[in-house]
Amino acid sequence: MTPAFKPPRYIAIEGPIRVGKSTLAKVLADRLHARRVFDCEDNPFLSDFYEEKDGAAFRAQMYFLFERQRRLREANPAETPGAVVSDFLFEKDKIFAYVNLDDTELKLYEQYFEMFAAGLPAPDLVIYLQAKPEVLRQRIAKKADPTEELISLDYLEEVVRAYEHFFFRYSASDLLVVNTSEIDFVERNQDLQELLRRLQQPVKGTQYFLPLGPG
Repeated sequence: MTPAFKPPRYIAIEGPIRVGKSTLAKVLADRLHARRVFDCEDNPFLSDFYEEKDGAAFRAQMYFLFERQRRLREANPAETPGAVVSDFLFEKDKIFAYVNLDDTELKLYEQYFEMFAAGLPAPDLVIYLQAKPEVLRQRIAKKADPTEELISLDYLEEVVRAYEHFFFRYSASDLLVVNTSEIDFVERNQDLQELLRRLQQPVKGTQYFLPLGPG
């Protein structure tokens, strides 16, 4: 008899801005009766960064680094009874650091990153949500957040390339790569249900899921 599938205890959801990380994390946490760990949304340096003010990139990145490690240590996924679902992977911090910081800033950043990363557990499963930069830009425009509207298509293209580079080499956890360019599970429940059905099956190594979207 095949043993019943047990969902992973610690799931992290990743992807660029407006790809649907928080929406999926909320739904999965509810389904699994899991503790939620959400990324920082109130970085006080983010507006200055999008306005390209001097030094803002480093301040914004360090704030994210401090906050992300603090939230994960407080959640303590390795010791928490039951499941934990997070809408960020700690290592993702480096993706943005390498995009946004200069060489001098990176040297200091990397020292803090290694110190904070020590002792943080790797997720049992990472769900990487992909989307084309043009799709992300459309979703940003639809959201109509004044800060996010400062994000250029060129910057989104750079971020998407950095994500692809990072996850092409990622092997610390089982990884499900989901292309969301043709679906929108934030707006269409049928797309969300299709993804949830896939997540009821085990993921081993790196696997890919390409939903068909509306026919």
